[in-house]
Amino acid sequence: MAAKRSVSVLRPASNALGTTYFRANCCQRAQFFTRPTFIHTSRPRKFSPAAIAPVRHASSGSDPEKLAKTGLYDLHAANGAKFVPFGGYSMPVQYSGLSIIDSHNWTRDRASLFDVGHMVQHEFSGPGAEAFLQRITPSSLSSLPPYNSTLSTLLHRETGGIVDDTVITRLPDKFYVVTNAGCRGKDLAYIAAELKAWNDSNEHVEWELLENQGLVALQGPLAAKILSSALDGKSRAALETLYFGQCMYATIARTDAMVLVSRGGYTGEDGFEISTPPYTTEAIAQFLLDSAKDDLRLAGLGARDTLRLEAGMCLYGHDLDDSTTPVEAALSWIIGKDRRTSGGFHGDSVILQQLKKKSEGGGVSRRRVGFIVEGAPAREGAEVVNEAGEKIGNITSGCPSPSLKKNIAMGYVQDGMHKSGTEVGVVIRGKRRKATVTKMPFIQSKYFKAPVNK
Repeated sequence: MAAKRSVSVLRPASNALGTTYFRANCCQRAQFFTRPTFIHTSRPRKFSPAAIAPVRHASSGSDPEKLAKTGLYDLHAANGAKFVPFGGYSMPVQYSGLSIIDSHNWTRDRASLFDVGHMVQHEFSGPGAEAFLQRITPSSLSSLPPYNSTLSTLLHRETGGIVDDTVITRLPDKFYVVTNAGCRGKDLAYIAAELKAWNDSNEHVEWELLENQGLVALQGPLAAKILSSALDGKSRAALETLYFGQCMYATIARTDAMVLVSRGGYTGEDGFEISTPPYTTEAIAQFLLDSAKDDLRLAGLGARDTLRLEAGMCLYGHDLDDSTTPVEAALSWIIGKDRRTSGGFHGDSVILQQLKKKSEGGGVSRRRVGFIVEGAPAREGAEVVNEAGEKIGNITSGCPSPSLKKNIAMGYVQDGMHKSGTEVGVVIRGKRRKATVTKMPFIQSKYFKAPVNK
């Protein structure tokens, strides 16, 4: 367990906040104005003085004493969190007096604050960084502007299978990459091996693992209003023109706490992911909560899972895995246009062939789709069958949708059965239930996107 440290916190007199915080053990997903960078020192940064569905989790049988804790663990516990093992961390699934459905609906109507500090942050720099990342992912990073992000995937060399899904952000002098906590061991081994092979014969790349950053996700229709009120004047003005997939450095009002704010998230709502300096995560989270008492609540993994499924977002280890390619996973859009002709990334021979028309020998045998299921909700592992009862696929995620009041699911079906409106069956507890293949996302996304020039 990390040592506790004292932090001087600048807060309005009416806001009571303790002064002790746990050091964050790991960090999370951001996407992302000036040069300030993350702090890698062991010293705390001080504030200036002044006035329904089962949740999937890794290592369910893990010894609680061996689980890591994020920098917000004490805050969760003080708010009556129920913890579960997730990606090697003890994470809140929900809070006392607030059901998963309540948290879900609160996020859709107002705003919620999620702890995503268990995710893994990396920085890649040096003359070969861009080319290296374009080798292990299918992204067109050469055309990605600074302070912009793209969803991508790490790929296996021969098969093009997905090692992990990731977000890659270009900053002026480096790339900021975030990967999943549940894949930490696998990802670190993969990157280490790939980097060693690369640096032996290519322009040098430096890789830094950012162990002590915190990260929270502020999501919901009131997220922008809440965050704006917490920023200083300059940052508040910049926030007004920060669009989905972009980021900026910002300062929390009346403090010297510099945070990295990225507009985006995992819920389908407008929102932000806020990467925080070491030891300030709890202070910043509490400051946000106190500044919007009637509109902002903490939310856990339970609501995060139902929200992301409604938004059509994948969960690695369930909807994506090592045997799945981006084309099969309906993620062809992450493959850059120039990469489709030039290749040069792991698994390109497989993936580029899959992108071709069937008449050219291309295509895939299965595709990821959404389902609306009648009767009982479909859960992971349920078989998808055709009219004759023959298996044609399987469910990878499913739950009752609090927003739609319908049972929704995600999974894979045979190519040809993937078109929207196709009727299939899902076997649930031995009984065939009617299901319809449906486009995703299941709900309309509410991202704050840049105006389209006509």
